Amino acid sequence: MTGLRVLVISQYFWPENFRINELVQSLVLRGTKIDVLTGKPNYPDGTVYEGYHAMGTMRETWHGANVFRVPLIPRGLRSGIRLFLNYLSFMLSAATFGPWLLRKFHYDIIFVYAPSPLLKSLPAILIGRLKRAPVAIYVQDLWPESLEATGHVRNRQVIRLVELLVRFIYRHADLILVSSHPFIASIRRFSPTAEVIYYPNSVDASFSDLRPKPEFNLPALECGFTVVFAGNVGTAQAVHVITEAAALLNSQPDIHIVVFGSGSKLEWMRSQISENKLDNLVLAGSYPMHAMPSLLSQAGALLVTLSDREIFASTVPNKLQAYMAIGKPIIAAMNGEGARLVKDAQAGLTVPAENAEALADAILKLRSMSKSEREKMGSKARDYYLRHFDHEKLVTDLQAHLSRVTNKKL
Repeated sequence: MTGLRVLVISQYFWPENFRINELVQSLVLRGTKIDVLTGKPNYPDGTVYEGYHAMGTMRETWHGANVFRVPLIPRGLRSGIRLFLNYLSFMLSAATFGPWLLRKFHYDIIFVYAPSPLLKSLPAILIGRLKRAPVAIYVQDLWPESLEATGHVRNRQVIRLVELLVRFIYRHADLILVSSHPFIASIRRFSPTAEVIYYPNSVDASFSDLRPKPEFNLPALECGFTVVFAGNVGTAQAVHVITEAAALLNSQPDIHIVVFGSGSKLEWMRSQISENKLDNLVLAGSYPMHAMPSLLSQAGALLVTLSDREIFASTVPNKLQAYMAIGKPIIAAMNGEGARLVKDAQAGLTVPAENAEALADAILKLRSMSKSEREKMGSKARDYYLRHFDHEKLVTDLQAHLSRVTNKKL
């Protein structure tokens, strides 16, 4: 793919921590010319990062990529209206300012990084038409299923409208990449002839680097058997199961659950710790991405949770690849595809989603195992990561996919 010029469209980009950052950096290092059309960084705390302003456009460079930023309304915290306006403002800004900012450039292909909502792919369809360039969409969440699962929208007419827009997007995409096998059937329901390919997520190479790392110390990680959860602390993660399991384990003084990250349910978790005197549950806050490999590697086990909804049974949280790369045993409190991967890899224990008693029992079971038994699980997790999710291998696969679509359009 050397020599190709690729336009990446993503609402989220550096300094926000998303997978698209590593993909762009690696593609640039391999000789691909990359421009990025994105918004002003404000995830996850909902306020625009220092050095940026919500309004106006701007251009900067990052690791050799040209980054074009359009205005948007910050997402705020715990506000459904602000979140809706955040999504809508990026779509409108990308569709209006994007063609003007990029008017002088030709692109061989447009690559859309598409976490929720998928509707953010609409500006890419427009720009693809204007540039006569094929469009590849990397789908991270299913729509409208995710919209219904969150409960933010229950109006059937609105959901029907979203379904029509999703159908339009899929039918106008030249390639659809999906991060989970079960996504394929859902997408084919809207576009039976779409080219849909499984393309899993990976993580930054630092997560699989076993060389000594800089020390990031946290006292809670040095006490007894620690179970670490890292990532978004929100409704989809069903974090109430963590507080309930912590309550069941409160009589076990050597077990601690440490939560890294932030999100809409963080303050609720804080209130539960206070109300229920959960001395074994620690909210450690957010750390920079470069600190996470060191912190995760100090855990006795790594925890991933998801809500007990049908849509989430199809989802593979990106943290699962990070956990596997670290090489620690995993506890997966989730249903479906993510749990299947942990079982296939023999990388840890799985329990049903939102089952606090089963989660507490799994933690006790891991704690009771010998160190060598847990190390064997961690080793299998890492081996599975290297075989299926290695970053460099997946970048090579992405190059091949995009080059093939570009050549088909010539």
